[in-house]
Parts: sequence; C-alpha cells; structure tokens
Amino acid sequence: MGERIWDKYLTEQDKAYLGGKEVPPIGFGQRPALLYIDLYSWVFGDRPEPLVEAIKRWPASCGLAGWEALPHLKRLLAAARQAEIPIIHVTGDESATIRWQTKASYRDRSKSSQPHPLQIVADLAPQEGEVFVRKAAPSAFWGTPLMSQLIRLGVDTLIVGGESTSGCVRASVVDGSSALLRMMVVEECVFDRQEAPHAMSLFDMNQKYADVVSVDDTIDYLTSSTNPSERSPAAIGA
Repeated sequence: MGERIWDKYLTEQDKAYLGGKEVPPIGFGQRPALLYIDLYSWVFGDRPEPLVEAIKRWPASCGLAGWEALPHLKRLLAAARQAEIPIIHVTGDESATIRWQTKASYRDRSKSSQPHPLQIVADLAPQEGEVFVRKAAPSAFWGTPLMSQLIRLGVDTLIVGGESTSGCVRASVVDGSSALLRMMVVEECVFDRQEAPHAMSLFDMNQKYADVVSVDDTIDYLTSSTNPSERSPAAIGA
C-alpha cells in the first residue's frame, strides 16, 4: 500500500521488527454495516479553523482535521446508502451523569455556551431507517444495544468512521474485534486533535484489531457487482 501515515513515527527498532512487511489483512466480509462515531457539532464547530483558534469557542474541536475528513465521510455515507447496507450513528448521551474523561477539561459542558454540542452535524445526520445510538462511555458497544442490533442484522463487518481516532474510535474497534467482527477503519474518515496519536492509533489498530483501508477501496467494495445488501446472512464466513 506504499507509505503509511504512521511510518514517520516508527523507530529504527520498530522498522527492524516489522521487517518492511504488511500485516496480512482481515478482509471485508459478506454482511457489512457502516458505523459512524461521535460526528457531532462540538468536534467540528461552525466553520473551519486551526485547532488553537477553534477551541476558544468549541472546546472539544478537532480543528481542521474534522473539516478535512467531512467530504470523505459524506462520500462514504452516500455509498453506504446507495448499497443499502445498515447504517449506525453513535453519539454521546448528554443526559449521562457519570463521565469517563476525568482529566479532559474540555468535557466540562459549563465551559461551552454552544447549544446541543452532541447533535450530529447536518451533513451526516441520520435518515429514517438508520440506527441511532447514544453512549455514555468511549466504546460504541459499552452499555448500548449496538451488539444486539448487529446480531439481528446478521452483520459480520463494521466499516468505521468518526472521531477521535485515539479515543472512541479505537475503543469501539477493540470491542468490535473482541466480538469477532471484521473491523475496517477508513483512514480518511477518522480524525483526531493531534497528528501523532491519530497516526499511531491507526498503526496499532492495523497491527492488532482491524484493517486500515482507504475510502476509495471501501467504496469500490460497496459498489462492486455483488452488492453487499444482497448477501444473505447464511453466507457469513463463507
């Protein structure tokens, strides 16, 4: 696949250990679903701004990284809808009284006057018939009905986009992998506040829990001659 986003962060020892070889891919399965994680207004803000400027008004902003991912997220969402695969949107639960980010001051809602910070942005908003889940922990699986929904739908592959790469995306990918799902992280469709954690989280997931794939390859899969939506649950694992 050529140079990867994480290559410049690897030490000489890392490179020697890896031996220049790619980890064998997991591969897409037979019954995919799209999972979008935490694509809410607080991480985008109301206009593209560098991170240090954006956090003055939007404390949880990912700066320009979110805006750069947005066109890819829209493309992938459109392709998933065209392929008629299940689509799951996950966002935070504003009513939750217990928070997990005890060290992250930007999670203090009192520091932001922005309304509805956890509302999914309009360009990526759920449509009728798409699954919508609220969570109160990093993983989309923890304390939510997501797994039962996936079992009901016969899903064996989760195509993942969202933020942050090193936080809720990674937590969800680890849990999905633990549940024996094929986890496909779309590189252009995940983002973070800092480049190094983003890159190394992608590296770690690609090494252990998921395939880090391109948006073009994912759309090619969704638009292939064998439409994913036409594959029967009985074909899982075939």
